[in-house]
Amino acid sequence: MEAHSNSVHTKATCHPKSHIVFLKTHKTASSTVLNILYRYGESRNLTFAFPLNKQSQLFYPFFFASHFVEGVSSQSVREFHIMCNHMRFRKSEVAKVMPEDTFYFSILRHPVAMMESIFIYYKSIQAFHKTHSLDNFLDNSSRNYNSSLTNNHYAHNILAFDFGFDNNVAAGAVDLEERASMAIAAIKRDFHLILISEYFDESMILLKHALCWSLEDVVSFKLNRRSEQTRHPLLPNTAEKIKRWNALDWRIYLYFNTTFWHKIDSLVGQEQMKKEVYHLRELQAKLANSCLKDGRAVDPSKIKDAGLKPFQYGAAVIEGYNLNPHIDRQTKIKCQRLITPELQYTERLYTQQFLELASKHPK
Repeated sequence: MEAHSNSVHTKATCHPKSHIVFLKTHKTASSTVLNILYRYGESRNLTFAFPLNKQSQLFYPFFFASHFVEGVSSQSVREFHIMCNHMRFRKSEVAKVMPEDTFYFSILRHPVAMMESIFIYYKSIQAFHKTHSLDNFLDNSSRNYNSSLTNNHYAHNILAFDFGFDNNVAAGAVDLEERASMAIAAIKRDFHLILISEYFDESMILLKHALCWSLEDVVSFKLNRRSEQTRHPLLPNTAEKIKRWNALDWRIYLYFNTTFWHKIDSLVGQEQMKKEVYHLRELQAKLANSCLKDGRAVDPSKIKDAGLKPFQYGAAVIEGYNLNPHIDRQTKIKCQRLITPELQYTERLYTQQFLELASKHPK
């Protein structure tokens, strides 16, 4: 009982963390996490490690280097608090930018659902664009996939790639298990917490405890989400093919899906988790009711404000939100932050942080 009561953080026993690195993975609900970090940082006037020249990514897919961050080479920034834009992770370089007490976390998604999403979103990459279905790609992957071509990394073990590992390993490779073990060991060493997107609400409660934040800090609306019309249910046979093709990602996911539940037991406890997830959903419903016109996400063609329209890419249809027009100014600011898409929010925060530089890089 004592261990459990100690694990439930209160304002008296912990201090909110504000030095944070979030490795933003692909098609894992990471845009929603990014929005949470942007809102937290903006409301507390924290400094972000933004990409140079108003870019939205830290020169992905190249391995991260410290000079990719605005303010590093010029030495115009004394202290960075949050790094959270897409990058290919390299701890030694990140550590040159971020303070020693930085909290590192990331999020994973089941590789089967993730691959279905990636196939739709990145349909234009060379590996996919001539294939008429995901099964067609998987059945002919040796012919369709050329690892040396630009952006083809999206098609193979993308999680492993984002974490900085070699993603080109075949399911039947003799060193697969060894490489998977080494990748898992490196992630365990470099990251304090790995979240699971299938359990997003539980992940947010876990993050809240780990960072000593409040429930309001981790509430969100789903961002960069595809409409149901572009989702395709997969056959069981297809799922098995994906697990085999993305064998490295599958092993990484299995391991951290297990440790996720151990973290819940040690940091929060099952009963407390149920209570907090209930309160989080209650708060989210309340915010949706007050912030959103019709209380839900809509097709991009129905979004009235261009500044709230998410970037459309590939064959996916990315939904967004309309603000409730009947809210006061203070509520409007809060609601707007909750629904501002990634590219617009990144540009706005970069401009606030680097006012003079922003004018040199008009978008």
